[in-house]
Parts: sequence; C-alpha cells; structure tokens
Amino acid sequence: MSLTDHEGQLLRRPLIARLLAERDDALVVTGLGSPTYDVAAAGDRAENFYLWGAMGLAAMTGLGLALAQPERRVLVVTGDGEMLMGAGSLAGIAGAAPANLAVLVLDNESFGETGRQSGLTGGETDIAAMAAACGFADSLSLHQEDQLAAAGELLWRAAGPTMVVAKVALDREMPVLPSLDGAFLTLRMRERLANRQQS
Repeated sequence: MSLTDHEGQLLRRPLIARLLAERDDALVVTGLGSPTYDVAAAGDRAENFYLWGAMGLAAMTGLGLALAQPERRVLVVTGDGEMLMGAGSLAGIAGAAPANLAVLVLDNESFGETGRQSGLTGGETDIAAMAAACGFADSLSLHQEDQLAAAGELLWRAAGPTMVVAKVALDREMPVLPSLDGAFLTLRMRERLANRQQS
C-alpha cells in the first residue's frame, strides 16, 4: 500500500500501519477521532488505550502511563487540533522527562473532525518547534517517506520525550471503531499489564 497520494502527501492510515509495525510491546494512547480510527485499523490490542471525549488530554494520559510503566515504551498518537488544545502538556512532559515516551502528531493542517476548516498549523504554528522549545529531547517534522527511518528511531528507540509531527493529507478514511466502553478499555489494559508483570 502506498504511503503517499498523487500529490506526494503522506497518507495517515498506511503511515500509522507502517510505524506501528515496529511497536513490539509498546503501549499506545490515542486521541479522539482519526488517530483512534487509524490505530484500530492497524489492529486492536489490549495495549491500545483509546480516549473518547477527552480532547486535549492524550499527551498527558500518555505521560501518566509512561511514568507508571517506566520499562515500557509509550506512544501517544494524536492530531494537530488536539495537541494545540493541550499545548501546555508539552511543558509538563518535558519537565517530567520520561525517557520512554514519544508523541506522534498527525497534522493535516485542518480541523478534520469538526468540518475540515483550515487549521493553525498551515501557517506559522510549528508543533515540533513548540516541543523543542519546551525541552523535548528531540523532535522531527515528517514530510516524506525517506524520513521514515528517522521517525521510527525517535518514536521507538530514542530516549524521550520525543515528538514526530507527520504532515499528512486531509483524506477521508472510513472510521474503524474500537470499543467505546472506557471502563472495558481501562480494565483490559490493566489486566494485560498485570499479567505481564506476573510472567
């Protein structure tokens, strides 16, 4: 499956599938909307924690999980609108400095979930630069396929906190809906973590 459209723009869903192929046993926290649909499309797992109705909180949820599970890699997958809503979390994450946390922002430069209006990152706002200015260990703006190896290094192996901002096309993919039951999602991740600690 191609990672780019006819204009050479990265496509969200195949990009997520390619990046998650490297995840091993990492825990993944998703923001609402497209990040959740794309991660679920790549394969629902107990190690996935989908946030519903908690816009702006994905990065901080990932921070809490990373601090509670310091031996596990934690990836947050969120959108540009949600990351800007929770922009203050960048300073909190940098201050806590979890070496096992990475944030992937899917940036289509639009408010894709509320009507596809033009977003703030299509102009001067640069989320990767914001993370760097807050004190993240490293950040990268991902624009093309030849940067995938560098993106994978930051997301899965480099000491965090790290951020990759993937500039993706504003495309329409059918939603792939995982469970909407927050209690179930919480319980299944807790059970998976408890089982791993016992083994």
